[in-house]
Amino acid sequence: MKANTALRSAMAQEMISDMAKGTTNPNPVIQIYSGSMPSSMGGTVVNTLLATLTLTTSVATESNGIITFEAITEDPAANDTARAVWCRVLDRDGTESIYMTVNDNGSGEINFNSADLVTGSPVAIGELVLTIGGV
Repeated sequence: MKANTALRSAMAQEMISDMAKGTTNPNPVIQIYSGSMPSSMGGTVVNTLLATLTLTTSVATESNGIITFEAITEDPAANDTARAVWCRVLDRDGTESIYMTVNDNGSGEINFNSADLVTGSPVAIGELVLTIGGV
């Protein structure tokens, strides 16, 4: 998909707003899971939750359809040993906002040095940038 810059910016801004909404919790989170990504959002997740990372209250900034996440607080200890495959962002009320793929070969929206997470090891995302609608 490709979209003009104004549309890309509007889509990116709406995504950031959706991730940052809510009042129940102080910050939105990224939850990282093993197993296949669900085909649709809103259902019960049956995969293993491997790690939970904390986003800033405002989540990210946007420029020309490019979302640059602000500092992401690591999970100091993975919950289980398994391969990370997908993740979801929950807003401050715990409502699903987006799903993203996870990998270690450059093919995921989030790419780790190794997607094979180990129980008790820290899980961190140093930088996260999403380009909406091509360039």
